[in-house]
Amino acid sequence: MASFLNKFQDAVRTFARSPRFTKDPRKLQFEVDINRLFMYTSYNNLGKNVDEADAEQIIDMASKASFADQQKQVQENIHNQIKSLCTVMDAILLDVNEPQESQSKATPSRSGLSFAIGRNGPTNNHPDVPKTRPLKRTELSQRLKDSIGYTLDVKQSQIPHSEAGQGLFLNGEATVGSVIAIYPGVIYSPAYYRYIPGYPRVDAQNTYLITRYDGTVINAQPWGFGGETRELWDGSKMLDAKLNRVATEKGSDRLWKMLSKPLESSRVGNGEVLEHRNPLALAHFANHPAKDTVPNVMICPYDFPLTEKDMRAYIPNLSFGNAEEVNMRRFGSFWFRWGSRNSESNGPVLKTLVLVATTALCDEEVLLNYRLSNSKRRPSWYTPVDEEEDQRRWS
Repeated sequence: MASFLNKFQDAVRTFARSPRFTKDPRKLQFEVDINRLFMYTSYNNLGKNVDEADAEQIIDMASKASFADQQKQVQENIHNQIKSLCTVMDAILLDVNEPQESQSKATPSRSGLSFAIGRNGPTNNHPDVPKTRPLKRTELSQRLKDSIGYTLDVKQSQIPHSEAGQGLFLNGEATVGSVIAIYPGVIYSPAYYRYIPGYPRVDAQNTYLITRYDGTVINAQPWGFGGETRELWDGSKMLDAKLNRVATEKGSDRLWKMLSKPLESSRVGNGEVLEHRNPLALAHFANHPAKDTVPNVMICPYDFPLTEKDMRAYIPNLSFGNAEEVNMRRFGSFWFRWGSRNSESNGPVLKTLVLVATTALCDEEVLLNYRLSNSKRRPSWYTPVDEEEDQRRWS
């Protein structure tokens, strides 16, 4: 196993220097990441009977296939894994012998975070909540581990610095290329940045934001730890006080709030019925590795097709607004409206993120390279895993 992974790592470094890759640093890093994900997830698809010849063949394909083809294959590989996970959780939670009736059609209670998605009052015509087995989240988590070999726990991080707080731990064993976790929360396309709570200093009071290469931002703060039921969710929830590692508001942050407040609007519709007990909807608790420690997972963009109705409850995300309502282009650090409405030819998707294992994992903390921008002052605890990758990512 170790020799296979070394081959993959050597191949990634070689491909990054290949003249067939784009010369744009930001896009280069994205292509290198997709190349790496292509190898890891393709390796995972082969199952337990993989051998060195298979690894060599995957490396050969990765050196010849176009970026577009690799990107499509990564999406297919991830989707197949997510579909299998959804099937397993359906088997645990749904009783096929009972009619699926609504558990509740009542309007969900509001919370102090309703403004996060711009909802101002109750709505009607909510989707029905299907009947599920009354399992606690911990019981569902254990049953998932029994079925696929691993689940996730959130507990005190082992990273040796005072701001590490809680960390994400894999409970069980997972192979290379496995989808370990899903990043939950409200999804904002660049057209809706001004609706992110706290805008423009959106990260001043929120450490649970993440950005995809295409500029999509996911805010996991409203999701928190999830919940104990499958229920209608409109993106609002009062968080457990223990969740937040929030910095004290400084004078400059208060000034920015006065000068430019986030906009408010109703752009999420009636919400979605989501499985709040999903044991893998905890990617936002993964910590950055300590000095001289390497990450064991990497981010993978995953466009979930909304046509997959049977899987929808297990995708812990909502889109703010209509992501296809405005076509946006990025120029340097800024996003601009560009042309007319841009519709997806293959149907609507949720632009989500998952964490993929880059090595075999066994009962250990999940560590993710944060790749923080070097254009801003980094936290004292942050040690770059690869400075060149950080620079390319935010160039």
